[in-house]
Amino acid sequence: MNAPRPSWNVTTSLPGLSAFVAGEELANLVDDGHDIVVLTADLSTSNRLTDFQARHSARFFNVGIAEQNMMSIGAGMAACGHQAWVSTFAAFASLLCAEHLRTDMAYPNLPVRILAHHAGISMGFYGTSHHAVEDIAVTRAIAGMTVMAPCDAATLRACVRATLDEPGPVYLRLGRGNDPDVHESNVEVQRGRFLRVREGNDVTVIATGIGVQAAVGAAERMAGDGVTVRVLDAVYLKPLDVDAIEIAARETGRILVVEEHNVIGGLGTAVAEAVAMLGVPARIAKLGIEDQYALVAPPSHLYRHYGLTADGVVDRLRGLLSA
Repeated sequence: MNAPRPSWNVTTSLPGLSAFVAGEELANLVDDGHDIVVLTADLSTSNRLTDFQARHSARFFNVGIAEQNMMSIGAGMAACGHQAWVSTFAAFASLLCAEHLRTDMAYPNLPVRILAHHAGISMGFYGTSHHAVEDIAVTRAIAGMTVMAPCDAATLRACVRATLDEPGPVYLRLGRGNDPDVHESNVEVQRGRFLRVREGNDVTVIATGIGVQAAVGAAERMAGDGVTVRVLDAVYLKPLDVDAIEIAARETGRILVVEEHNVIGGLGTAVAEAVAMLGVPARIAKLGIEDQYALVAPPSHLYRHYGLTADGVVDRLRGLLSA
């Protein structure tokens, strides 16, 4: 059985760093005239969709601990003309509800948005049932499914607005909700394009989620050694920015992919496939969770253990550069 749902508001664990702004942004969009409905599976506090509920209670539905039902209800509401936003832990959204994502949403190409929060190992001590280190692999393999991974509050707001005209389903992979800011508040995202965070010509880091902040920290440290590191934020995981990958491979010759995900089937696999199909000679390394189930511990401990920190990225970059 799955562990009980946490009852705390995770966005208050680090005051002033709340990245769960989707509820507020969606409420603003309803005010602007968009026909949006929001559903959650008994987690409106943990994902802060209470911001939406407080302003548009008639458009907010808590289905209780019934994630699979929620996905089908959201698909039905989308089939009736609404844009439906459904939200739960990423492990449940992608694994427990994989059939519903594919058959109820993607196959009929319905405009449902899945807010999959606490992805990767961010549930820490709740263990394997709540860790989501396979969700990129699962959702990228579903035909017609767009996959996005905003790394902070600014990109989450941008991603929410970028999906307004998407005709099919979108899986948005979110972190812990207290993710530090990486981008300026006015950042804009373009479909299928990475965001260039930092310039560099010696090596490229393509990162997603918490990996972006770690990559920026590593790039700053490597600059002290005279190494310039290009950092790309893979805010779109599908469609993939093959152009940016090709340019990075040609110009830097070395790419490190950083993701809070199994190294099999995730962003690293996608980048390696792209480079192989392009035929560009480049050395690629992947930093993530090896083919194993993550340990049970607080998230900060797990990030250090698996190298998903600036120090971990620096170590892997030095190895890549010396190879």
